[in-house]
Amino acid sequence: MKQISYNKYALYEYFVLEKYEAGIVLEGAEVKQLRAGNCNLKDSFCLLKNGELILKNLHIPLYDKAGAFSSKDSKRDRKLLMHRRELDKLAGKINEKGFTIVPLSLYFSGSLIKAEIALCKGKQNYDKKRTIAERDQKRALDREIKNYK
Repeated sequence: MKQISYNKYALYEYFVLEKYEAGIVLEGAEVKQLRAGNCNLKDSFCLLKNGELILKNLHIPLYDKAGAFSSKDSKRDRKLLMHRRELDKLAGKINEKGFTIVPLSLYFSGSLIKAEIALCKGKQNYDKKRTIAERDQKRALDREIKNYK
C-alpha cells in the first residue's frame, strides 16, 4: 500500500470518529499525475448528493502530455465508490449537526487508487490549542528519551 497524499490539516480541524475506504472514479491523465504524487487534499470535502458520495475540491493538476483527452478542470467533482449500506449509514450520521465527511488520504491498493475518508466532527478553537499543546509535550518527551539513551 503506497500512500499518494495525506491530509494533515484534517486531523487539526476535526475529531475523526470513523474511517472508511472508498474507490475513486478518475480519468487516465489524473491517474498519471497521482502516480507522480501530484495532488492536494487540503481543502477537499465530501458531499452526499442523490445517493452518491462526491469528492469536491481535490486538486489534481492537469497532465501536460495528455493533449485533447484531459479534462480542463483540475478541481472537478469526483465520484467516490462505496457499498450502499455504508452510504446509508453515513447519510444517517451526516444529518446530525456538526458532522462532515473529510478525505484523509489517497493511496494505491494494488493497481487501484483508494481514498480513505472519515466521518468527522469539527473542533473548537480551544480543542485545537489543546491538540497543539499535546503534540508539543509528546515532542519534548521524545526528545528527552532520545537524550537519555
